[in-house]
Amino acid sequence: MPLIVKYGRRPIYVISFVLYVGTGLWAGFAKTYSVELVGRLIMGLSSGAGECLGPMTISDLFFLHERGAVMALYTAALAMGVSGGIIIDGLITINRSWRYIYYIATALIGSLTVLVIFTFPETTFDRQRALEEEANPNNSRPPDPQSKESYFRSLRLFNGTPTSESLFRILLRPIVLIILPPVLWTSLVFAVTIGFLVAITSNFATAFSEAYNFSSWKSGLCFISGLIGSILGIAFGGHLSDWTADWFTRRNGGIRHPEMRLPSVVIGGVCAPVSLILYGVGINNQLHWIVPTVGLGLLNFAIGQATNVTMVYVIDSYRPAVGEATVSILAFKSAFGFLLSFYTNPWVDLEGYTLAYAEMACISGVIIALSAVFFFWGKWIRYRSWKWRVMEKYAHWGADRETGG
Repeated sequence: MPLIVKYGRRPIYVISFVLYVGTGLWAGFAKTYSVELVGRLIMGLSSGAGECLGPMTISDLFFLHERGAVMALYTAALAMGVSGGIIIDGLITINRSWRYIYYIATALIGSLTVLVIFTFPETTFDRQRALEEEANPNNSRPPDPQSKESYFRSLRLFNGTPTSESLFRILLRPIVLIILPPVLWTSLVFAVTIGFLVAITSNFATAFSEAYNFSSWKSGLCFISGLIGSILGIAFGGHLSDWTADWFTRRNGGIRHPEMRLPSVVIGGVCAPVSLILYGVGINNQLHWIVPTVGLGLLNFAIGQATNVTMVYVIDSYRPAVGEATVSILAFKSAFGFLLSFYTNPWVDLEGYTLAYAEMACISGVIIALSAVFFFWGKWIRYRSWKWRVMEKYAHWGADRETGG
């Protein structure tokens, strides 16, 4: 992440995607567990860079009133990737080796890498250069509005350093930002939605096999509901979020605050607990297979809806440091999901599906319900927490990181 902020988006896009292709082949052709494990570790590094780059690029390219809808497409794509991958992987393994999962995925990633290399220019605005030109108007000619950078020049890998901040300070900022209440709360929302989906995927094949005698590929097909839920989440997490913020802005005399989009998160706050209860009760009592399947769809809908609203809230609140804030949120989410992947099965074995998933439902409901606190007192919380001494020392940014909106 520090390299993304220091050197721009394009070089990290290109390098991470090329590395992603290489590690996909590595994992597909690995002959031993240790070789496979190392390949997967490096794959996580390269794919994680892409996950972080998405929100940063969106904040670079889109205006304040557009971010909700575009971020909804991004978060829905992430959720659909999980659901779609499970469906496709299950079908592949009917007649093919598991290695074909890597071969097909690498081909898809390779095609996307070509698009990134030849169609994705640098999106970072070099504010430092703009400030220098503004300070020395006699030394620079006014830009020609008709002039455009040539296509081949836009393909160059490096475009200078948009910020004068040190790599160490950029690296340290995500560690500090996680204690900001809006960032911490958003991290928790990600954890209790995406993390609990990880909990389901860690044992869903076993659960559907024991409850309904489904083979792996039949269990995978149940994630079609996840695709549908993610698609619906685009509208309710994106456009509805923007419309909600616009409505409160008009009522506030045209003055907009980041908290004005938060009331729309109530939809995800209801759907997430309901989805977990449907899944747990359905599996535990061997209700019709459609019951836990609907739960999967609702949970994916809640992910697309709630995580999008809260992520855009953080982007609007800390726009210049969106990269560092994104890293804080995704790192917390990944750590939570990693723990759940280990402890979900013991949790279920100890308490049963109904009680375990009811507890998950309560946790998710309480965390998302904290949106009421931030809606009413979020502006004051943001102002006071930004004045904390640790924030002033390690989190505040320079003038060359300031943005317009």
